[in-house]
Amino acid sequence: MPQTPRTPDETPEETRAVVDEDPVADAALFGTDIELGYGDGAVVDCEDIVVPEGEVTALVGPNGSGKSTLLKGFSAELEPDPGTVLLDGEDVHERPPKELARDLGLLSQENDAPGGLSVEQLISHGRYPHRGFLDPMGEDDEAAVERAIDLAGIDHLRDAALSELSGGQKQLAFVAMTLAQDTDVLLLDEPTTYLDLHHQLRVMEVVRTLNEERDVTVCVVLHDLQQAARFADYLVALDDGSVYDWGPPEDVVTEDLLADVFGVDAAVSYDDEPRIVPRRALD
Repeated sequence: MPQTPRTPDETPEETRAVVDEDPVADAALFGTDIELGYGDGAVVDCEDIVVPEGEVTALVGPNGSGKSTLLKGFSAELEPDPGTVLLDGEDVHERPPKELARDLGLLSQENDAPGGLSVEQLISHGRYPHRGFLDPMGEDDEAAVERAIDLAGIDHLRDAALSELSGGQKQLAFVAMTLAQDTDVLLLDEPTTYLDLHHQLRVMEVVRTLNEERDVTVCVVLHDLQQAARFADYLVALDDGSVYDWGPPEDVVTEDLLADVFGVDAAVSYDDEPRIVPRRALD
């Protein structure tokens, strides 16, 4: 059975710093008493969930546990009923979409764009929250696009048509478009999907660079639990739409988590890097 998430009294000292008497004050994003779904049934049902400001938080859990749905709630794509999602203390659903997009960027799991666009043209679309409908690209816009192309490592693809790209190359182009939005909070839904190991690591290194050098708060959905434990400051483990546990990776990624949530018998160790060695699938 899923365990009850730690209370402030039970939480290690590092985590307790972001779970005080007023969690909203220490959160970039804060959801309280939220239910999210696509019809009559709730996919996500959790009391409180915190994305600490200035940190990288990874959402982990098995397929169908509510990770992507929760991210849509954070980004105002889905409105909780009941519940509230706050960005820097303001309800995301009460903010005009373009204004919200200047503060919060979202890379969805599924993306589409006209195949005739070049990579650079697609990335330029990330500047839409900062410009009027007919305004030309300004110096700040051009600089943001160049920075996004450089961070994503796709300068060699800037003139290529999207229709000519592999799945992994197209994913990197959409990552760069989201980076060009230049927000203080970034939500990424499985950004390493379709990418080989080299490009997966590239994307996660970009995430760390944005966080460490520009103080961007990142909340990212990841399937690779070992990768999440390596790159994230905090993990939120979801199980059947509820929070099983959250905190620093070494406190969340345990053999109990692998057994209870993922149905896997595994050995977990922490030396210089987290190491997860699966033994067998549990019934």
